[in-house]
Amino acid sequence: MGTDDGDLSRLQHPRFARAYARAVGGMNRRGGAGHRGTLLAELRGTVVEIGAGDGSAFALYPDTVMQVLALEPDDYLRNLALERAASAPVPVTVVAAAAEHIPADDGTADAVVASLVLCSVADQAGVLTEIQRVLRPGWTLAFYEHVRSTRPLLAKAEDLLTPAWRRIAGGCHPNRDTLAAIAAAGFTVRDHRRFGFAVHPLAPPVAHILGYATSK
Repeated sequence: MGTDDGDLSRLQHPRFARAYARAVGGMNRRGGAGHRGTLLAELRGTVVEIGAGDGSAFALYPDTVMQVLALEPDDYLRNLALERAASAPVPVTVVAAAAEHIPADDGTADAVVASLVLCSVADQAGVLTEIQRVLRPGWTLAFYEHVRSTRPLLAKAEDLLTPAWRRIAGGCHPNRDTLAAIAAAGFTVRDHRRFGFAVHPLAPPVAHILGYATSK
């Protein structure tokens, strides 16, 4: 089992958490819920969801999933997730934990879900290694993330924006090449699609990826 560092205080972002909770409903209505539903549709067995946020995904899990262990380090978002877990169609256990230290034994998960969270973890490579640890060999990392643009000028703008954005947006990096990081961590990317999605009506679409990778 991963060793929890026991201190989630560094991962508390009260202003951002409240802003995210206010915005996520609109984002889901504009397509986010559809993206998550697509992501979760083929999952089964025992699932770990890292960075579960307010629990927006819980209602979308199919009945092929037997149980979900949902990790959320932020106190405010975790309380919202606990409320949603109570009405989820599958058993969901919400715990105070970070993706860097998943409270699960080696090789016990059939799937790990990363939904708009790999952008904000401090050590992306370390988190992907931890995901490899808890997954059964040959099983699934399901990912839905916003990523660095392939357009050079926009990518440069994201690079310039990242230092300030990290400070105000809970550690979020708008310029991460998450698909390359997943492959570098030893996963086999078996299917993915790339698309633009605007998280706010007044915001321009930014690059997102949605897909599946297999653990080694």
